[in-house]
Amino acid sequence: MLSSLFDACQPRQDVLQGAIQEADFAADLAQVLRNEGPLDYRDPQRFFANTYPTRGLKNLLRSVCLRLSESPDQIGALFRLDTQFGGGKTHSLIALAHTVRAGKTISGMAEFLDEALLPAMAVRIAAFDGENADPANGRRLSDTVRAHTPWGELAFALGGEAGYRLVERSDQSGQAPGADTLRELFGVEPCLILLDELAVYLRKIAGSDHAAAAAEQLTAFLTALFKAVESTPRAALVFTLALGKDGKSTDAYSQENQTVASFMAEAASVSARKAALLDPTEEDETVKVLCRRLFASIDPEKAKANVAAYKTLWDANKDALPKSSLQDRRHEEFLAGYPLHPELIATLTNKTSTLGNFQRVRGMLRLLARTVAQVWAKRPDDTYAIHLHHIDPGFEPIRQEIVTRLDQRQLVPAIKAEVAAHSGETAALAQELDARHYVGLAPYGSYVARCILFHTLAFQDSLRGATMEELRYAILSPGTDLSFIDDARKRFVTDSAYLDDRPNVPLRFLAEANLTQMIRRQEMQVDPAESRAQLNDRIRAIFGGQALNLVPFAAGPHDVPDDSGEGRPYLVLINYDAATISPDALSLPELIERSYLHKGNGADWRRNRNNVIFLVADAGAVAGMKNRMTRRLALEALRAPDKQRDLAEYQVAKLGEYHERSAQELALAIQQSYRHIFYPSRNRIEGANVDLAHTAVDVQTASDRPGDGQKQVVTQLQNVGKLRLAGDAPDSPAYIRDRTPLKKGQTTVADLRNEFRLDPSLSMLVGDDVFLRGIRLGIEQGDYVYKSGELLMGKGDPYAEIRIDEQSLIYTTAYAKEHSLWPRPAPKAEAAAGSPPEIGTTDQPYESPASELPTGMHEPESFRAEDVLRAALVAVIEKAQRAQAKGIVRLVVRPFEPGDALRLLNAMNTVANARKTVTLDISFEAADGSTTEIRFEGSPAEALPLKDFVEPQLRAAADKQINAGYRIDFAPALSVEGDAAAKLTERLTRFATGAAEVVAFAGDA
Repeated sequence: MLSSLFDACQPRQDVLQGAIQEADFAADLAQVLRNEGPLDYRDPQRFFANTYPTRGLKNLLRSVCLRLSESPDQIGALFRLDTQFGGGKTHSLIALAHTVRAGKTISGMAEFLDEALLPAMAVRIAAFDGENADPANGRRLSDTVRAHTPWGELAFALGGEAGYRLVERSDQSGQAPGADTLRELFGVEPCLILLDELAVYLRKIAGSDHAAAAAEQLTAFLTALFKAVESTPRAALVFTLALGKDGKSTDAYSQENQTVASFMAEAASVSARKAALLDPTEEDETVKVLCRRLFASIDPEKAKANVAAYKTLWDANKDALPKSSLQDRRHEEFLAGYPLHPELIATLTNKTSTLGNFQRVRGMLRLLARTVAQVWAKRPDDTYAIHLHHIDPGFEPIRQEIVTRLDQRQLVPAIKAEVAAHSGETAALAQELDARHYVGLAPYGSYVARCILFHTLAFQDSLRGATMEELRYAILSPGTDLSFIDDARKRFVTDSAYLDDRPNVPLRFLAEANLTQMIRRQEMQVDPAESRAQLNDRIRAIFGGQALNLVPFAAGPHDVPDDSGEGRPYLVLINYDAATISPDALSLPELIERSYLHKGNGADWRRNRNNVIFLVADAGAVAGMKNRMTRRLALEALRAPDKQRDLAEYQVAKLGEYHERSAQELALAIQQSYRHIFYPSRNRIEGANVDLAHTAVDVQTASDRPGDGQKQVVTQLQNVGKLRLAGDAPDSPAYIRDRTPLKKGQTTVADLRNEFRLDPSLSMLVGDDVFLRGIRLGIEQGDYVYKSGELLMGKGDPYAEIRIDEQSLIYTTAYAKEHSLWPRPAPKAEAAAGSPPEIGTTDQPYESPASELPTGMHEPESFRAEDVLRAALVAVIEKAQRAQAKGIVRLVVRPFEPGDALRLLNAMNTVANARKTVTLDISFEAADGSTTEIRFEGSPAEALPLKDFVEPQLRAAADKQINAGYRIDFAPALSVEGDAAAKLTERLTRFATGAAEVVAFAGDA
């Protein structure tokens, strides 16, 4: 015989009595360390009695105790706890504090930690809790001490007032102390440093007048703290971050958590130390944590029998329930988490937890504690486990949990009308069904409505709602009947005014009734072609702007110009039906790769590759964008006079509100869809064949300025350091010098400006203002010398106009000095009247001697081609044949693809009867930021050892640039007749297949 839920389990008394206060759900580390706050947290014995020993918690206690005891088995000194808010981070810190303080006096400690690992010496604990910090006024620590910073509070905790005085000036000035000062505070005794809720502290200092400086000092402090803890025996640091598995935060402090994460990463990078990453509560342990806190006892034999009865039901009705996976673990999960039904936990974990203000374990505990109290108070006969339908929104604390804490106010009308009305009000639809059809039975109508409601509570639209099979699985039990469940579902769907009535959608509530359904019917009548045309027009309007040249809905290279764009880079917007991006499987669409590499009909290579940006829609947002357009057109149709005559007055007013709001909603949907940006960069995305990197505008940012989509693109490109507007600071002159042909000593101003359109490793410039300011900055700093006609301008000279043309030159100062261009020669005294000028005093232009030409070249005729290497070689040979050249005495090859630059060495080395010369300019940046530059000129054979050395370095490089030139001087000349030229082509293209420039010089054969 089965045991009821009430025979199999006994809740804790505070749960039954509803005595758990709000403070009981939110652990406060600072209160516990002061021996204040709820008894369940400050009393070590009660705390551990209510705590489940998760793998993460046991690992944390063991790892920290090994460090504090200076054990040879220790794994490190720095530990990071990661999970979303409410996931057990602060709870774990409190457990750690109780363990090192009083572990030897806590009964049952062995369940959490081998007591032999407890530190033998007393441990000093210093904690910083961002929620209690007061950076503006100072947190009162004693009658004479108020600390404003984390280091001030930690110093006081470690050394009392004397410790604080050691860092007093740092605390008051906001300047972080150094690692040596922190080591002095640590001393030689074991000490444990705890940092909690740094994101909250960061938001507090963000409101100060010196927010940026304060944030920088926090990074400096963390770097020093990492170094000090790592280098101090028996010192350990544990800090928390509210991040999910993907490394991103979605709670109320998401931005600050991401910032803190970046600070921690920077500190770890600078100090060359990395924290061990721990998750206090993994997903499969959540249910065990809940059961430990909610129930004083659970009879294992009765639990096993009840779960077996459920399994029998599932097996008997498997065709009516959701399809199980190949490895069906529902039975094992139910056994591990009894009496909490696995579908209840799955819904709270996978759906409710996606709401930004639902705090995982803490939120579940709050909701389930109230549910358990109500279920035990009513003791329904059909109850053998806690199901989703037992969470009753008719119970005011639970209703407030949904409406207020989860901020689901938009569902209040649906809850009141369809799920559970307030006492004294008209009964909700579910309650009417129970009274009319299920008297003396389980309240099937309410069970159905409650399950649909909680399946509706999810952030993503794709997660909202339950299928017919999921609804059966949620309700089916030894006390309920499948036929009644189906009967209640059908009746509820027929009479509901708030269920989503679109075809092929799951059972879920909508915020609006009646009018919403009328709008949906009108949406079905919207002409798809008209909707598409209107949507395209709106997209053009949103992403047009002054900073970038919009190329809307490019279908291929022929739509994308390859010119200067009059100083404005091209924003190439890809049609949402042509290509989209899935964030979970990022790849570069073929259309973008082709349009980036080529121009015109696709046969010619694009030169200005650093002058194009590609904007692509998110695959998961396109449908929503189209729906918003369809909705707006439906609203416009319903506002026609003949349509409005059928509406009530309040509905006409509401329709007007919807229509006005729909313009902004459409703009938001468009911007939240078009948020994937591909921009030129040597740090290409993984697996890409071209130099394009990816960035994405986050959804929140995409919502900030509805209607100004180009602004969000520009801002994102500025944030990643790619785009410079007129008011932005220019790049470092030294950086530009080292990354452009200017590193050879000189270039024209026009060529240097054009380099910013050619080279993906450089910034993209909007207009010429920031470029000109960069040149002027280089002159001011003494990096550049400018010459235009008679004008020569260097450091210390008054400002003069800088022209962007082929006649104006930029020199590096070193080059200018080497060639006696700078500084200017001192002015000489004028010669006496009638005296001849002194030798060397006339201003004659310097002419370099003519390049030495190989034998046979007289007034050389040259033939040039730019294409894939094989095609370029064939082209120049054919040109030479058409010109009736006798032969080729020199061949110059300049590969465009970095990979071909070194692969050609082997081929060049095999060319006979010729003098071969290779020139290599190689620069790369290692992962640690160090840079290397190599200049080589010599024979291919001499270059091969260099190739063997540099290839592994280039593969591991964070950034790299290779410029190569190959010259072959033939003696005798290479005949263009016969098969000699064809054999040379085969030899050179055996290893290199990319694009290249080839120039052939004709001469006597």
